[in-house]
Amino acid sequence: MQIQIASNGFDVILNGRILLRHRSDAPCLFVGHGEARMDMYRGNFDIEDYVIERTPLHHAAVSGSTIAFSAAPGQPVRVRLDVSGDDGNGVIAFRAEDASINRVWLRVPAEKGEHVWGGGEQMSYFDMRGRRFPLWTSEPGVGRDKTTEITFKADVTGKSGGDYWNTNYPQPTYLSSRRYALHVETTAYSVFDFRRDDFHEIEIWAVPERIELTARPTFLSLVEAMSERFGRQPPLPDWVYGGAIIGLKDGANSFDRLETIIAAGAKVSGLWCEDWVGLRHTSFGARLFWDWKANEERYPALRHRIAELEDRGIRFLGYVNPYLAVDGSLFPEAEAAGYFAKDEAGKTALVDFGEFDCGVVDFTNPEAVEWFAERVIGQNMLDYGLSGWMADFGEYLPIDVKLSNGVDAKLMHNAWPTIWAEVNARAVESRGRTGAALFFMRAGFTGVQKHCPLLWGGDQSVDFSRHDGLVTVISGALSSGLLGNAYHHSDIGGYTSLFGNVRTAELIMRWAEMAAFTPVMRTHEGNRPRDNLQIDQNAEVLSHFARMTRIYVHLAPYLKSLVVEASTRGLPVQRPLFLHFEEDAHTYTIQDAYLYGPDLLVAPVWQAGKAEWSTYLPEGADWVHVWSDRSFVGGQEVTVEAPFGQSPVFYRVGSEFADLFAGLRNL
Repeated sequence: MQIQIASNGFDVILNGRILLRHRSDAPCLFVGHGEARMDMYRGNFDIEDYVIERTPLHHAAVSGSTIAFSAAPGQPVRVRLDVSGDDGNGVIAFRAEDASINRVWLRVPAEKGEHVWGGGEQMSYFDMRGRRFPLWTSEPGVGRDKTTEITFKADVTGKSGGDYWNTNYPQPTYLSSRRYALHVETTAYSVFDFRRDDFHEIEIWAVPERIELTARPTFLSLVEAMSERFGRQPPLPDWVYGGAIIGLKDGANSFDRLETIIAAGAKVSGLWCEDWVGLRHTSFGARLFWDWKANEERYPALRHRIAELEDRGIRFLGYVNPYLAVDGSLFPEAEAAGYFAKDEAGKTALVDFGEFDCGVVDFTNPEAVEWFAERVIGQNMLDYGLSGWMADFGEYLPIDVKLSNGVDAKLMHNAWPTIWAEVNARAVESRGRTGAALFFMRAGFTGVQKHCPLLWGGDQSVDFSRHDGLVTVISGALSSGLLGNAYHHSDIGGYTSLFGNVRTAELIMRWAEMAAFTPVMRTHEGNRPRDNLQIDQNAEVLSHFARMTRIYVHLAPYLKSLVVEASTRGLPVQRPLFLHFEEDAHTYTIQDAYLYGPDLLVAPVWQAGKAEWSTYLPEGADWVHVWSDRSFVGGQEVTVEAPFGQSPVFYRVGSEFADLFAGLRNL
């Protein structure tokens, strides 16, 4: 990376790409001061900024690899940038000379027609160009569309409607169609603004440690570089390939219902019972009892039942989060040891989770980390027989608590999901179960890739809606996959049922069709199981689901090859079409279809009432429609019949797995 001096400024060039351009009349850097208002309500945030100062730094003095910025010649230097790097990787390190600065705005040159992707896990828009994206881990919201009634009702009743940019997993990293990536090393609230044709603006509510730049000749090599930077997951456990993980929270009756599902012909790899810790009932619906140990009143002889399942090749999974309910047995143990985050008075900070209070374990305290990893996850879960769990609520760190490390909770909030993932991974490693036990998370931030073996898409609504339904998990998988998260999945049938919105048989079947072509199939009963259709309550749905599990198992040899690619190259299992067809610019904005590895193209039916479906087949390959055996030339949009059980799937002519794919027609 080099600095090229101009008559009234400079360019920073990486591998032939101008990635920073400063002119005295068009500065690239602005600094100032702001006063933020942040209100949190059960994981949802209302955030606004009062900007006291935003000053353009017109004057830049270059000395070797250091650039000193000031508002004008002769005025004090406010920020210094240290530029370093080679042809493919660059770093711009920040040094603030003015202690009053707590806002930074950086402008990066853009081109008309450029596309950008990433931002963590973005659920509404895969191509981020033309929009503004705040990057702050939070609940994503219900409906996530301010024009809809369900979002309005959620806003009114619980401040929880959300918007297109709300996400459990933000990350200040993007990839450009100019074949470079930019990452901001900070945990502060930040914003990516891609609304201008001539520049992208990055806003950071702190002086960042550095900006990292990566340039590669191809999208594949760029994605590989991202996985090297942020970490790679261990291979999926071998037991996962045996079928779907069935999510039931019906106490001891869950075992009988599991047998009904198996008897219908479903291939099953796991039984996931969130309620292994017991339930409490609230106005939101059935909630778990947040005391992380087996409740053998709800699940009698559970340890024995787990062993019986494992003898049949079926694993048992549970649930955990970083909070402990005040009325549980673990709370006094943790409080006596001083393991909770504190309030202003120095007492245990209590968080209202809707009709029950909890303390948050302070993972900036190494002793608290050790206790939770060993006492809670190690002894109560892994030693008890659990082979996996949902590691939930990583986005919920309150912004007003006092932490052991003394860092402002507003700066720790974004970092919390990664720390929470590390606690789980540490517990798994302590038992020698890395790559054998499987926990999954919805929350994330920079570095979560290194610790979390599997993402899940969060709490979608139980519908086909554009911003909170089935289609959003495709965008989530594609955006997060570009940043080193190889494995992604979702709740089959969605989760959130509010204001009379309930599942249909059609929704469950279409969701299962998509899930069969993802790394992990897993069902969920949702937040209101009694109000919503379950897979074992409708013969047609159950038969359809069973067939989808057989499709998933049939594809296991192919999936295993993709897991090898993920482990060795960091490539995601679900891939945007342009990753293998980068010369076909039409693929750059497609977000409702994906490549399952290099050879399968999956275009899930994500709207209700459809019996046929259209999708684009990339130029540069010929394709075979799996169900009809019809051949198509790439570079065109095609329409195929799409009855239940035949969601559009195409395989690439010449694939070494062509016979395996053709065999799907016989299932």
